[in-house]
Amino acid sequence: MSDLLGVVRRRLLGSTTSSSASPRRPRSEHHQEHQEQAQRPGDGARRPQRLSSLLSVRSVAGEVFLLQLAVVVLLVTAAVVALVVQGRSAAMMDAGHRTLAAAGTFAESPGIVEALQSPDPSAVLQPSAEAARKIAGVDGINVYTLDGLTLTHSDPRQIGKHVVGPFSKAAAGKSFTETFEGSLGQSVVSVVPVKDPDGRVIAIVSSPVTVQNVQSMVNRQLPVVLGSAAGVLALSAGGTALVSRRLLRRTHGLGPAEMTRMYEHHDAVLHAVREGVLIVGGGGRLLLANDEARRLLDLPADAEGIPVADLGLEEGIADSIASGRSATDELHMAADRLLAVNIRPTAPYGQAGTVVTLRDTTELRALSGRAEVARERLMLLYDAGVQVGTTLNVERTAEELAEVAVPRFADVVTVDLLDPVLRGEEPPEANTEMRRTAVAGLQGDHPLSPVGELIRFAPTGPMAVGLAGGHAVLEADLRASHRWRAQNQANAVLILERGIHSLIVVPLRARGVVLGMAGYWRGQDSLPFDEEDVSFAEELTARAALSVDNARRYTREHNMAVTLQRSLLPRGVPEQSAVEVAHRYLAAQAGVGGDWFDAIPLPGARVALVVGDVVGHGLHAAATMGRLRTAVYNFSTLDLPPDELLSHLDELVAHIDTDEQEWQGITGATCLCAIYDPVSGQVTAATAGHPGPALVHPDGTVSFPEVPVSPPLGLGAGMPMESMTLTLPEGSLLALFTDGLIESRDLDPDAGLAALSAALAGPARTPEETCTAVIEAMLPTRPSDDIALLVARTRRLDPSRIAEWDVAPDPAAVSPVRNACARRLEDWGLEDIAFTTELILSELITNAIRYGTEPIRVRLLYDRSLVCEVSDGSSTSPHLRRAAATDEGGRGLFLVAQFAERWGTRYTARGKIIWSEQALHDGAAPPAIDLGEALLAGWDDEGF
Repeated sequence: MSDLLGVVRRRLLGSTTSSSASPRRPRSEHHQEHQEQAQRPGDGARRPQRLSSLLSVRSVAGEVFLLQLAVVVLLVTAAVVALVVQGRSAAMMDAGHRTLAAAGTFAESPGIVEALQSPDPSAVLQPSAEAARKIAGVDGINVYTLDGLTLTHSDPRQIGKHVVGPFSKAAAGKSFTETFEGSLGQSVVSVVPVKDPDGRVIAIVSSPVTVQNVQSMVNRQLPVVLGSAAGVLALSAGGTALVSRRLLRRTHGLGPAEMTRMYEHHDAVLHAVREGVLIVGGGGRLLLANDEARRLLDLPADAEGIPVADLGLEEGIADSIASGRSATDELHMAADRLLAVNIRPTAPYGQAGTVVTLRDTTELRALSGRAEVARERLMLLYDAGVQVGTTLNVERTAEELAEVAVPRFADVVTVDLLDPVLRGEEPPEANTEMRRTAVAGLQGDHPLSPVGELIRFAPTGPMAVGLAGGHAVLEADLRASHRWRAQNQANAVLILERGIHSLIVVPLRARGVVLGMAGYWRGQDSLPFDEEDVSFAEELTARAALSVDNARRYTREHNMAVTLQRSLLPRGVPEQSAVEVAHRYLAAQAGVGGDWFDAIPLPGARVALVVGDVVGHGLHAAATMGRLRTAVYNFSTLDLPPDELLSHLDELVAHIDTDEQEWQGITGATCLCAIYDPVSGQVTAATAGHPGPALVHPDGTVSFPEVPVSPPLGLGAGMPMESMTLTLPEGSLLALFTDGLIESRDLDPDAGLAALSAALAGPARTPEETCTAVIEAMLPTRPSDDIALLVARTRRLDPSRIAEWDVAPDPAAVSPVRNACARRLEDWGLEDIAFTTELILSELITNAIRYGTEPIRVRLLYDRSLVCEVSDGSSTSPHLRRAAATDEGGRGLFLVAQFAERWGTRYTARGKIIWSEQALHDGAAPPAIDLGEALLAGWDDEGF
């Protein structure tokens, strides 16, 4: 058993030793081990962690320890079980031998036959049987007759009893041993026949040993077996723990996955990494070389373990690798390769030595040059995206393209554009005539076409070829290019003499349309263009072409907006006598907007001064401005006061904003309307969200009358507008303006009003001079909003040209008034129109007396035309219509309309005024009208 335990112990120790062996440790294990040693200076402080790591199944050492411990326990248990089973089997066999020997010896003992034949066999044999039992160490020696009578027994009480047992074999003369359940219990029994001298069986001897006694012998040996097993288990566990602890130190507590990953990384360094790795020992002996290092240095397969000096390397790189010193990116030649060598000591991460890395820089040098060129090209493209297209001016965008490419890509750059592109129009489909727009890179006189010159490309030249094919054309060597010389033979010689030797022409193409051509030229010491340069030139030109096309489209839209706006703004101020007018309109830097102004003559020698502003810029703002200006003009023909006019305009804007058929509403609009009456000198003003006017008194002082401000147009919500009435001295200046004049990003409205006041103040100036002074003082360098300025100097109508009469509500009063008017017309020298004037007044006064109420008043105004006004206290307005054949009246207004140039009705706070206006034609009466024909025109053909 001790031999078996020894073999088991040797097997376990051998298995542990072999399983803990490691052929190679990576450098990272040494590194980690040194770090652990540096962090844990004492073993005592390290044991708890080692024990916990040893018992942890997360580490390789822990798994090996638990596995080996399980194997040892299993083997020891199996050995103990085997020993116990073997001991029991041997005990049973020994018991059989002892019982058979005892039974046989007693059966063959001398005198047993005589004793059996004696009268009392039991008395003779019982003492001998007991003595033999004790000597043999069995549980009994029993003698039975052939008929089963017990002659001797270990239990004397059984003597004389008959038994039944498996004695037939013995009775037949054969001895045997078997396990039998007898009176002593389960026993191992040997039965031997007793034969007489004649060979006849005369009796049977059996010798039993109980199984319990046999097991007791084995149990007495069991403590020794278990003790030995426990000792073997303890020794094996201790040996396993020692081996696992060393394995734990070697693996640094790493788990299987970590160990697998670590060895994968190790294999990757050895086989997959594209950088050579060498590990050189302290004596200059090569310990490890990966695949890349073998390839770069052309090492033999058995290079590991050979001194570096004996590997046949170039002297310089061999000395550097074996020197043991540190080095960073040292360049050495190895065959035809240029290697960058880095050397670092392995300590404190491992045993004394160095680790060497090798990098092939032969191709890297060439690639680095290309990478630098590519980086510069990317930077140039980025700068082009930032610097080209900063303005929406076509010419400036072309200049920016030329400037950004010189000298970083080309020595000279030319840009030629089609004439329609410069005007903002759509370019034609095919055209080889372009205008030189930009040149960069040449100073002073140069042989290239100057800016502004119209260039016609030769059909066979590279420019025409590029336009026809829609792609860039490379002329790497202009000296050898015949098609380039065909453009201009004499000029080509001068260009070559200037040192220019290479050319790329690229069509400026954006959104499928050719806008022009870009030419990139190189000269002097620059390298000729190649195919890679062609690709870059196309990319650069394509990006710039988008900016040129954007500028072209903006120019087109700007021109359209300007044209529309100019068509909508007043081209001049109509002739009138109430005020002397001057105006200015300045568009914003961003384009046209929605500011407008107007001076509208009104009946009664009055004039309406209007300034408005629509928020925003572009076509929509200009179109909206035109709609509002037209609406103001139409409302003015109704002879409405300013507040009512703005109320109607507010309703119109609100309707436009809510009309579903409108594609876009009005985002915001303001308006200021002032009506000046030269007869009374009064001005009535109302404003809808617009700054009020500035008033310059005849003495040069400036004030800003407080005009009640109503909400902007479209936001009044049906609320009535408020107005202000002010009497002005003759010669006063009224300045109406938009907010762009007094507000900007850098100008506060209050500061703007103060600056405007300072610009308006001063000695008497004409409206034109005032406009010039204000614009010079107030205009910012880059206005962000439109500016509209309207300046009007007030006049008074000569009182001698005004005649007024009160009329009694009696038809008889018509004649005296008519006669008084005729006399006044004679005083004014207007006898030629006296008759028609009397006729008009008769009809108007008669209507007032018949249909109106008191007070009735007549007024004549002699200005650029003769104005007749008849006012009364009613608000009933007459309407012009054709009288029926049976009507006795209704033809008076028809006659008034025939003889007057204009006529109409104006409502006042106390009634209405019916007015008519007759042209004077430079003081002469209009052509005479046949009164009869005029009367007959009041009837139609059916009247006859």
